[in-house]
Formats: sequence, structure tokens, C-alpha cells
Amino acid sequence: MYRILISIIALAALAAVPAAAESVHKNTEKEAVIIEVGGNPSEHKSYLNTYHPYIEVVHTYDTLFNGLALKAEPDRFEQIESLDFIKAVHPVATYETQIGQIESLNKNENSVIPAALNTTSYTGKGVQIAVIDTGIDYEHPDLADAYAGGYDVVDLDDDPMETTAEQGMPTQHGTHVAGIIAADGELQGVAPDADIFAYRALGPGGMGTSVQVLAALEQAVDDGADIINLSLGNSVNGPDFPTSVAVNRAQDLGVPVVIANGNNGPEKWTIGSPATAANALSVGAASNPQSVPYLFESLANKKIPLTEMAGSKPWELKKSYDVAVFEGGNVQGKIALMERGETPFSEMAKQAEEAGAVAAIIYNNEKGRFRGMIQNHEEPIQIPVASISQQDGEWLIQNTRNNNLYMKTKHEKTKQTMAEFSSRGPVTVNWDLKPEVTAPGTNILSTVPGGYRELQGTSMAAPHVTGAMALLMEAHPDWSAEQLTGALKTTAKRIRNEQGKPFAPIIQGAGEIQPEKAIRTETIIDKPLMSFGKISGNNETKTHAMTIENHSNQQQTYTFSIPKKQKGLTWKLPQSFTLEKGETKKISIDLEVISRQLDEGLHQGWLTLNGEDQKYQLPYLFINKTADYPRAMGFEFSLQPFSDDMYTYQLYLSEQAENVAVTLYNPDTLMYERTLLKFDDVKVGLNEGQLEQSELGEPGQYLAVINVKLNNGGMVSYQTKIHIPRSKSPG
Repeated sequence: MYRILISIIALAALAAVPAAAESVHKNTEKEAVIIEVGGNPSEHKSYLNTYHPYIEVVHTYDTLFNGLALKAEPDRFEQIESLDFIKAVHPVATYETQIGQIESLNKNENSVIPAALNTTSYTGKGVQIAVIDTGIDYEHPDLADAYAGGYDVVDLDDDPMETTAEQGMPTQHGTHVAGIIAADGELQGVAPDADIFAYRALGPGGMGTSVQVLAALEQAVDDGADIINLSLGNSVNGPDFPTSVAVNRAQDLGVPVVIANGNNGPEKWTIGSPATAANALSVGAASNPQSVPYLFESLANKKIPLTEMAGSKPWELKKSYDVAVFEGGNVQGKIALMERGETPFSEMAKQAEEAGAVAAIIYNNEKGRFRGMIQNHEEPIQIPVASISQQDGEWLIQNTRNNNLYMKTKHEKTKQTMAEFSSRGPVTVNWDLKPEVTAPGTNILSTVPGGYRELQGTSMAAPHVTGAMALLMEAHPDWSAEQLTGALKTTAKRIRNEQGKPFAPIIQGAGEIQPEKAIRTETIIDKPLMSFGKISGNNETKTHAMTIENHSNQQQTYTFSIPKKQKGLTWKLPQSFTLEKGETKKISIDLEVISRQLDEGLHQGWLTLNGEDQKYQLPYLFINKTADYPRAMGFEFSLQPFSDDMYTYQLYLSEQAENVAVTLYNPDTLMYERTLLKFDDVKVGLNEGQLEQSELGEPGQYLAVINVKLNNGGMVSYQTKIHIPRSKSPG
């Protein structure tokens, strides 16, 4: 399943929308599905039209993948379940409603306005941008002029409106993304004159299937999109997942695809498909300077950073307050401290407020920090709510046990940095360096249905880059997709940490985009991010090819700075070379690695290319022998559509293995229950299979442990929760 890449939105599954149908069957509501097929989709369409006339073939897909979009009453689909040419079926499920929050345009000192990125005279005029997302509220006054059309691949119709409360769990994500790109009203986007084509691939709650994303990609390409924005992804860190392959095909057709990198940082190897696609312009999130609150206790000189929850009142307490552990009792005039658990944050905060708290703090139940979201629209929460780390929560508990603990609120101005949640590279299997670039991704103020809201995530960073791409496309309509993306990467500025050192390449890629410099650049480097792959032997030489274009009106000379000498590495760099105006030159960079002289694992750094009056920082990486990358990921288990007793599973492997076993444990006692499945015919990439209901065993919730025996004899494993439902078959 695909989840929206945003730190603060809870996700759900898709919902069906009723359609008119015949009345001769028990279930008269039509269902919309997309099926993947083998062979020629047009031939299969003809077959269905002839032998299954009650199934409507709404659309045929044959550009990026082979498939058919169908509409029919559910029992009609049972008649085609066994057709050999059907590879996979992706239906739409039903969902409960949830009211969304509406806010007026309310800027504060931390708000990031998308238009601030555009310091040029260009507006994206004449550029067609496809936003593949949850749809958009095209009636929003700031988007009405920008909206130019689109398609709904969830319901298979021409109305890509966001999910409303009547249809299921409402969505707002696509509207926020579209506003960052091209809002033109009270709020302005990066490219306010660009044309937005919306493709609703994610339904209620912001969830969809791979094939819906594939279908939207193909529809956008067929409709003539100039740029495609995908602020979505999954957790599979592999370059050949079906959506990644489709992204590469779209780029080959000349359509740049900008993709959010993911919100699973700060660990390495957390980027997910389709941002893993070799040709994708994957985007990480930078955190802009902002005023951040923290609690301070003077006697212990203790500072506790606060992360304000989305939807919360600003944390602006003017004096010191006592902190008290809240367990349902009276906390009048105090800051209520609670542990994160199963109870929704909104409910926890409301309980604290009703008990008299002046503010609420929720500490994490695991390592690290988190940013939650509160929503309580019938009775809005009037106290500030923030989260802290587990470690800080435990310190507060320890110090409140026997005496009062008064904490003062202070604020500090942060510097620009990389957002902690932004997913890190690189990519497994082909070891690509990701992300390519970064853009603002925190406190982004943009449109939502009925109003405006601040959101954060790489979902918000990607449309900044898409908008910037539109500016470049307007300024240079003759540039190719490679030149457009190359210009953004060539002119990106490295983001530095508190010590003044640039963040690692797998965190920021080439750096933060600078649209004005990209438009005016006199040099374009194609493929400036260098991946030298995995070093398997004792002594190997790897080569990276890149292209340098001189876009100035005069001759330019380029030289590489000599890298700092490092044991086990030998660089072979081109000598000084000169390009005439308009000239393009392909160069090769060789890296010789003596593996025994280096530590195993991921190695990365920067090379410097010197132009006439500009330095270009080129990131590189390689893997020596092995690294701590995930070997197995993306295990999914679900009932096969059109079936009552057949289940499908899938698992992605990044390394050759002998076998895989999935064992089930009681999630409460962690006692072993049984082995769900074991298979030996495994491959690098996506592994799929089927299980009958009779093979599943007792229904219920389980902790699934996926154990993989590698070819080298090693074992790796990871855990996930699965639900085994009761049989739907009679008896």
C-alpha cells in the first residue's frame, strides 16, 4: 500500500463510491477496480466486451504498464476471477468518515510561504503540472484558476475532488501540495500561473495501491503533462519496484518526475519507492529557521526541547509552571505530563484540559522524538500541546516524584538544518545516491479544503521543487528533462550542520535548490551525484560518467580540486579541460578501491569541480563489501480480490537468499504460535505468492517475524503485525 509522505497525517485504506447499476442482482452498487494483465490489454478488452458485456472497460493502460480499468457489480467480477491473463486485481474498499479541520490564512513567524522560493520574474505560465495525490479541492478560491482538469483513478471518473466526509475519511493532502505549486490568491505558490492537472490515485484517508499510482502516471503522461509531482511512497527501498520502473519510463518519455523522499528518517536506507527510481528527482526536506519553544529548569540547568503538535495552540506560556504526571486527577494550573500510548493525542489533551491543565506534554514510548497531530473540532482544545522524547519524559517523572518541579518556557531561534524525519538514502541493490536535492519541508503554509493549514513532510518539499521546475521550463522551454533536473542539481547549495560541516550526501543529496541560480546557470552537469556501487573484490576500479554543458556565451575552463589523500582510495580525475560556448563534453571519473585498507560499509563524500567563477560540489558514495542495509522489507498479506478463501503475500529482498520463513507470535505474550509460510524459490526484488484459507490457521492478530536465510549462511529478520481474518466461506 502507498502512504502519503507527511509526518503528521494518519493514513487509511481506500473507499468505494456508489454508482448506478442494474437491479437484477443483490448488490446493485458498481465497484471500480484496476487489473494488471499479461499480454495485449486491447485484446483482453475485446474479450471482456464480447464475453462479459456487463463489465464496463473504462480505460486501457499500455504505456507504463499493462492494465484495464473496470466497473461492474461485485458479483459480476466473480465470473472473471479465473481468467489466465489477469495478473493482479486492485479493488476499492469502504471507509469510515472523519471531519477535517478548516483554518483561515493565519501566518506566524515560523510559517514558510511557498512563494518565498521564487525570486524570479517567472510564474510557470504555460507549464502543465500533474499532481498525483488525493485529488484537489478545485473549488478553493486560490486554486480555481490553476485547475485545468484531471482524472480520478479511484472511482474511474473525471472528477478528481478530494475525498469528502460523505465518501469516507476526508483528505486534504493533494490540495496542500497543489497550493505549494500554483496557488494564486490570498496565498501564492512557487509557480502561480502553472496549470494543475489533478489525478486522484489515493482515496479516503490517503491510501491507494501501486496499480492506482501506475494508472495515474500513465494518464498524466497521455494527457501531456510537462512535470509530474508524486508526494507519496512506500517503505520498499529497492530500485525495481513496479512504480519505480514506471517513473523511469515516464522520464524516458521526456517527463520529469519529482518525488518525495519519505518521512522515515533519520536512519539510513529509509527512502522508499518510487523515490528509489534511478531517474526520479527525489527530494528531501530542509527545516527552515524558526523560533522553537523549550522548557528550562534553572537548578538542574536542564533544557527540554518541545515539538508543538500540529493543530495545537502556540506554546507561549509567560511564566513558570509546575509539571505534574497526569493520571486522571486534578492538574489545575499545571503542565500535564502523559505517556504516548493507544489513546489519540486529541483525547489525551482534552482530558488534561478538562482537569485544569494550562498545557499538555506527551512523551514518547520509544527512543527518539515525534510530532503528533491533534484534532478536536466540535470542542477545540484551547491549551498548547507538545511532545518530548522518552528520555526527557523519564527525567521529568523522576524529578516530580517527591517535590514540585517548576519549568519555565523559553524560545530559541534555530538555523536552517535538515529535517530529522526526512528519509535518508542510499538505495539498495543498485546503490544509487538519494535524495538528489532538498527543499523546504517544515511549517509549510498552503491550501486545504475550505481554508489553509501548515503541514510538514517531504510531501511538502517535493512540490517546491516541482514549482521550481515549472519556472525553469518557462524560462528555458527548449531544455530537455535532463537539462532541467541537471540545472537544479548543479546549482543546489549544501546545507550545513551546527558545526558548519555539510550534511552527508545521503541526507541532502546535492543540497537545497536555488531556482534563480538554476535559471541563470552557465554550467549544467548531468548526473552530478556519483554512485560507484558496491566493491566486492579486493581491488576494484569503478567509473562514473557525467556530462558538462557550457551554457555561457564564452569559453569556460574547468578543473577538479585534488581530493584529500585517503588510504585505500585512488582517484583518477580529468585534467583541466576547456569548453567553447554551447559545447558539451562527457567526462569519466575513476575510483580505485583497495577494500582491505578500508572499513566495510558505506563511504561518502564530496569532490569539487572548479569553473571560471563558481565551485560545484559533487557528492559521491560507494559500499565497501557490505553495509547495514535492509535485506528484507515490504511484507504484505491480504485477501485476494474476487475470492473468499485465497490470500496473496509479497516480500521484497535486496540480496540473494536461500529461503524465507514467516513465523507468527502472540503479540501480547510473544509466545511462538506457528509458521505461516516458508518458501525456497526466492529472488532479489519482489517475491509474490498465494495461500489458501485452510493453510492460515487460527484467525486473529499476530506479530509476524520474517526470517531470511542468506546465501552466505547468515540470517536476517524483521517484524510486522498482520491480521488473519475468519473464513468468509459458508460453513
